[in-house]
Amino acid sequence: MKKDVVVLVAGTFDIIHESHINMLRNAKSIGDKLIVMLSTDGFNTKKGKKAYQDYETRKFVLEAIRYVDVVVPENSWDDKEMYVDMFDVNIFAMGDDWRGKFDDLKTIFPDLKVMYFPRGKTSSQKIKKDLAKIEKEVDDSNV
Repeated sequence: MKKDVVVLVAGTFDIIHESHINMLRNAKSIGDKLIVMLSTDGFNTKKGKKAYQDYETRKFVLEAIRYVDVVVPENSWDDKEMYVDMFDVNIFAMGDDWRGKFDDLKTIFPDLKVMYFPRGKTSSQKIKKDLAKIEKEVDDSNV
């Protein structure tokens, strides 16, 4: 009997946009089960990152996306190893801005394939900057 191919992706997934959806769709297309390891608010704080949406909101949105099978919390950098082992993950995938940063997982899990997908033209950071700019323009026009 054929074993399911399990794909694990990780990230903050703040303000879901088309590049996120493309990454999730591509990740799902190479496996049978897609697990998303979602950075918690506490982990984002440790990384010096602030999400616009809280963890529960981001989790709710991800769970509604048809490509996603399971969403699990990421509380530390070490959680990647824990979930690869726990779910018998075959492929770990990230955006290509992380290229090379998780190749060491292959040392711990020799059969694991690590992939980096193109980020796409949209990012949460760009959306946040654009929204801040629009908000400032509206505030300035009301003065």
